[in-house]
Amino acid sequence: MATLAGLIYLLLVLTGFFSLRYVPARLIVWDNAAATFNNIVASETLFKLGILSGIIGYTGFLVLPFVLYRLLHHINRTYAVVMVVFAVVSVPLSYSYLLDKFAVLTLIHQSNYLRVFSANQLHALVLMHLHFYDNGILLASIFWGLWLFPFGYLVFKSEFLPKVIGILLMVGCFGYQIDFLFHYFMPDKYNTMEISNLVRMPGSLGELGICLWLLIVGTREKRITPKPN
Repeated sequence: MATLAGLIYLLLVLTGFFSLRYVPARLIVWDNAAATFNNIVASETLFKLGILSGIIGYTGFLVLPFVLYRLLHHINRTYAVVMVVFAVVSVPLSYSYLLDKFAVLTLIHQSNYLRVFSANQLHALVLMHLHFYDNGILLASIFWGLWLFPFGYLVFKSEFLPKVIGILLMVGCFGYQIDFLFHYFMPDKYNTMEISNLVRMPGSLGELGICLWLLIVGTREKRITPKPN
């Protein structure tokens, strides 16, 4: 069970990096709609792979909390249930925001009925949908953070996972919320401050740490012993 959880977590890390970091960095120029449009047209396959990677990642995130529940629910059932709920809630949100990327594909194909729009208007529409997607993912990130607190608590209380990873996961919960609030209330200024990665670093380290621990060490050293809630 621990190895399965680690494998799914690794899948999430890889697909998340590819769809949320690598592809946008290669294709999107946030202050230049025409350049973004042309980049996506020239690298449509890469853009589609980014969408597919997102679908795979969100599907994995639907499965992962249930696998972790099986692994950790003996420690505290209430926290385990809350962990699953917070994680699962984010999945339909994330899926729905992918519709904006499919809208981008529609726009770049420039079907006949889109000829009512000028080139500049099409470029602006593409960038608008990408902003919609980005804002939607920012909203979903609230739950990406919230699930880390009960998860981190279970890791901290377990007798077979490092407590420091549990602490990083719990701190990471607040990092996501801080990141959302700064983006929401002062987006232009916050983007220039480049501290988003800093406030989310504890969560990232915790998630990478638990992923590697489950894959390499697993639960071989100690077994779960049921504890009262």
